[in-house]
Amino acid sequence: MALSLPDQTTTSQPAFPSESNESEPNNEQRKTNNEELAAHVLAGLTRQPRALSSMYFYDAVGSELFQQIMALPEYYPTRTEFGLLTRHRAAMAAALTSADGQPLHLLELGAGDGLKTKILLRELLAAGTDFTYAPVDISPTAVEGLAESLRTELPTLRVQPLVAEYTAALAGLRGQPGRKAVLFLGSNIGNFPPEARQQFLAALAAQLGPDDRLLFGFDLRKDPRQIRAAYDDAQGVTAAFNLNLLTRLNRELQADFDLAAWEHFADYDPLTGAMRSFLVSRRAQQVRIGALGRSFDFAAWEAIHTENSYKFTLPQIEQLAAAAGLRVLTAFQDEQQWFADVMLAPVP
Repeated sequence: MALSLPDQTTTSQPAFPSESNESEPNNEQRKTNNEELAAHVLAGLTRQPRALSSMYFYDAVGSELFQQIMALPEYYPTRTEFGLLTRHRAAMAAALTSADGQPLHLLELGAGDGLKTKILLRELLAAGTDFTYAPVDISPTAVEGLAESLRTELPTLRVQPLVAEYTAALAGLRGQPGRKAVLFLGSNIGNFPPEARQQFLAALAAQLGPDDRLLFGFDLRKDPRQIRAAYDDAQGVTAAFNLNLLTRLNRELQADFDLAAWEHFADYDPLTGAMRSFLVSRRAQQVRIGALGRSFDFAAWEAIHTENSYKFTLPQIEQLAAAAGLRVLTAFQDEQQWFADVMLAPVP
């Protein structure tokens, strides 16, 4: 669950649910963050169709709500991938490890709390693999928290935490000795619009040599009703999560969104594999955003697009990989074939 502006050129990375436990910013950071948010909102509400990025879902309340979402019976991605990693951990670790015993530099984009990754890390340590783990996150708190938990749980692990955007982290890969492997778990690749997704994969592949590896998570296409329910649960937690974006704008940008005049709507298109979420205006209304010094008119039932989450087929994944100069080595799947962690390598 996260993206940049839907169906527009994205930045180098979307936001990630698991890395949302931010520390309280100081006044200077808060001013900068609010300026960035204000610029984003101005761009998103003056375009048509209107759109806001779900990267701004994750304030303290939004982070807590997403933790609740991951525990919902309808929300299958997290627990499905956790089970998949547990089931295939030995084969994944073997596929990541170089046959000639070269040291492995394991870089993870959007590492978050590392809950799923620790399954692989424990397996690599048990196998005696010579490797260093480099978790990357834009949140200093997330990186520091993960590094601390790893020091406690896996004291023999070599960790090089990195607070950086993905472009900066990837730029340092070429200088690493031995085999490089990039992890991008979860279904985060699905948050990129198609063009940006292809650009991201190609840019990543350009930093790797023929012996390097990538392990990406892909949420697979399945019963459309099941997918839709995962983003529109019966308890209304996902609705509260989406609407909390407006609460944040009220607080940080002095807006006057009336939450009772908005509703969450989510729908899945089985033709494109796009799961999309919206905030829909229940009536004609005008919203004032004090930080922007202007008001915005919304028609009855006008929508603000807040999220994409694309789902994939295995042939589609192979096509994406090939277009980026990559090849599929193995697609590790759960028993129900709902999710795949796909091992990729650059085309020689």
